Amino acid sequence: MLPWLLCALLGVLVLVLLGKVRTLTRSLEEICDQMEDRLEGDTNNLLTLSTRDPHARRLAARLNAQLRLLRQQRRQYLNGDRELKEAVTNISHDLRTPLTAICGYLDLLDRQAHAPAVARYLDQIQNRVEAMKALTEELFRYSVLASKEAWEYTDVLLNQVLEESLLAHYGALTQQGITPQLDLTEVPVHRRLDRKAVSRVFSNLLSNALKYSQGDLRVTLTEAGEVTFSNTAPDLTPVMVGRLFDRFYTVETGRSATGLGLSIAKLLTEAMGGTIQAEYHGETLTLRLSFPASMGNSAP
Repeated sequence: MLPWLLCALLGVLVLVLLGKVRTLTRSLEEICDQMEDRLEGDTNNLLTLSTRDPHARRLAARLNAQLRLLRQQRRQYLNGDRELKEAVTNISHDLRTPLTAICGYLDLLDRQAHAPAVARYLDQIQNRVEAMKALTEELFRYSVLASKEAWEYTDVLLNQVLEESLLAHYGALTQQGITPQLDLTEVPVHRRLDRKAVSRVFSNLLSNALKYSQGDLRVTLTEAGEVTFSNTAPDLTPVMVGRLFDRFYTVETGRSATGLGLSIAKLLTEAMGGTIQAEYHGETLTLRLSFPASMGNSAP
């Protein structure tokens, strides 16, 4: 009789343990599913459990405390980021007026009779003022473009936008003796993007080619939505190329640059879900831009 009783008790204990394990497993699955949703989405909802198990609820309570802290830190980051962008925008805007006045007075001085040395000094001042104007304008554009609130996502034909950008830069390219070699697919490449942002990206990449090219430029567009800009740039090094997308970074061959052109291109590309990278092989600089087909490849 006793062995049967022990077996019965052992069976009950096993059933209880199996129920406990099943309850904990279900609780952990609920936590995992909800954590993924809470971390990816912008929501104030906390973790909730269907079980009354004290251990699982204690774990959920601790995770909820961390979620509250994470949301608080996220709000502080977003507020600080927004305030920084607004400050940069306001400062850039405020700098325009005095810089315009300085340029006006420099123009008046340049019209007056002066010694060669003075002319040389005025030329240097004018050059630096123009650089400041360019930097101010790029800062303003950077802060504006960094905000996606005014973006309009529509069906964009990459072939058309790229061709328009090439035509817009044709004059500047020919002035530097650059005749682009084009290898553009005839297959329509549609993506759901912000047209102005895409145009700005292409424009910045072409402007970069104008700075570093030694007289050549090859532009390709594939059916997969990959765009490349390649040109000979012997003055660069792999270390320099690795920093081309850093804000305010310039190299000796581009001293007049603001260091924001490629940074803006990277910001806009990644904000739209694309990728951009720089490669350097055999003194050839290649900027590779990709908008995957998952972004929409059919016209509306």
